[in-house]
Amino acid sequence: MKHTYILYTALTIWLSTSVAAQPVFIQNGRITYERKTGQMTMLESIQDPGEDNMWVNELKKVMPRIVTDVYTLDFSPERTHYTLEKENAENKYALMTLKPSSSNYVLQDLVRRKTTMSRSVFENDYAVSDNMQTYPWKLTGETREIAGFECRKAITRICDSVVVVAFYTDEITVPGGPENFNGLPGMILGIAVPRLSLNLFATKLERSMPVISEKILKGKTVGRDQISKDMEKSMKEWGKTGQLMMWLAML
Repeated sequence: MKHTYILYTALTIWLSTSVAAQPVFIQNGRITYERKTGQMTMLESIQDPGEDNMWVNELKKVMPRIVTDVYTLDFSPERTHYTLEKENAENKYALMTLKPSSSNYVLQDLVRRKTTMSRSVFENDYAVSDNMQTYPWKLTGETREIAGFECRKAITRICDSVVVVAFYTDEITVPGGPENFNGLPGMILGIAVPRLSLNLFATKLERSMPVISEKILKGKTVGRDQISKDMEKSMKEWGKTGQLMMWLAML
C-alpha cells in the first residue's frame, strides 16, 4: 500500500510538471508598443559632410533629441488593428511627418490578405484599401527578450534600400505586427529602422478577446502606391529631406 501511494504521488507530480512545461500559445490580445524616434539624429543624417545647416542647429536648441509615442495592436487569428494610444503631450516635433494622428490606423485582414488603413500625410488624408504588404524576410539565429517573450531576429528592406530589423515571438501565433509589418512565424514585438533612427518595441501584453471590426472607409479609396506617387510629385525638389519623409510614410 505504501509503495502504491509513493508511486501515485510521483505520477501526480510528473503529470503536473509535464503540463506546466507545455508551451502556451497566444492567439488573442492587445500589445502596447513604445515608438521612439531620434529626430535630431534623423535630421543630422541628411546633412552633407561638413555642411553647416543653420536650420538643424537652431532646432537642436529647442527640440528634444528623441520623441516617444504609445501605440496599441489588438489581434486575433483573423485580424490585427494598430492605432495611436497616447501622444506624449510634451513632445515637440522637428518634422510634422513625425507627429502622430489619432485618426490613423492600420487594419490587416490576415485571412483575405487585405489591408485597410487611414493615413495623413501633410494636408492629405488617405483612405487606403490594398493587398497586405509582403516582405522578403531573412531569418537569423539571434534572439532577445522583449516584454517577457523570447524573440527571434529577422531582417528585410523597404523602399529598396532601407533596412528594417524585426524581432518576433512564436509564442504569439498571429503572424502580424505594428504598422504594416507582417509575415513572420509569429507576432512582431520589436522593429528597428536604423536609417530613420526609429525603434518600436512592445512593453506589455494584455490577454483579452478584442472585437476587431472591418472598417468602412469614407471618401475615395486608393492603393498604397498612390501615397508614394503623390509624395514624389510634391517633394521632387526636396532632396534628402523628401526622401526621408517618403520612407517614414511607407512604414
